[in-house]
Amino acid sequence: MYFVRTAGERDLEKVRALLAESFHAAYDGLHGRAKVDELVAHLFSPAALKARLVRKDAEFLVADDGRNIGGMGYAAMSQALTKTVMLHLLYVRPALQHQGIGRDIFAELETCFPDAEIMRLEVEPQNAAAIAFYLTHGFTEIGRNENDGAGQSGIPALVLEKRLAR
Repeated sequence: MYFVRTAGERDLEKVRALLAESFHAAYDGLHGRAKVDELVAHLFSPAALKARLVRKDAEFLVADDGRNIGGMGYAAMSQALTKTVMLHLLYVRPALQHQGIGRDIFAELETCFPDAEIMRLEVEPQNAAAIAFYLTHGFTEIGRNENDGAGQSGIPALVLEKRLAR
């Protein structure tokens, strides 16, 4: 059984391994292993994960069974959009998917931002499993981001949004 809790610095290496495994499982077939390696190295470096962990207007959660990290989630208040929380990461180890871990992490993240009225996220348009998960949990598509600006991945994303119940 996995319990959702706030991540700590001692979790970061296990989280990094989970994210690398999850990214490769989800995206190698779409973008190739080399591109995924590049994204993992950039997005999930120890420094990048530590910066997320210490951010004050954010929540960094893990699902832990006492030995292993089975999933993780990270969301932060938007600095550009009023009363909007951005769901940046929600990943479950591929072998543990469809067991409720993602649902439990997501449910906890929904409650962590009492001032937020909207949760927004971006998802790879070809990631059908992730899109289905988010649609099941009340999100609707509101647009698209081409992510083609300086320093961006160049991988387009669907923008999904959900009104948070208060």
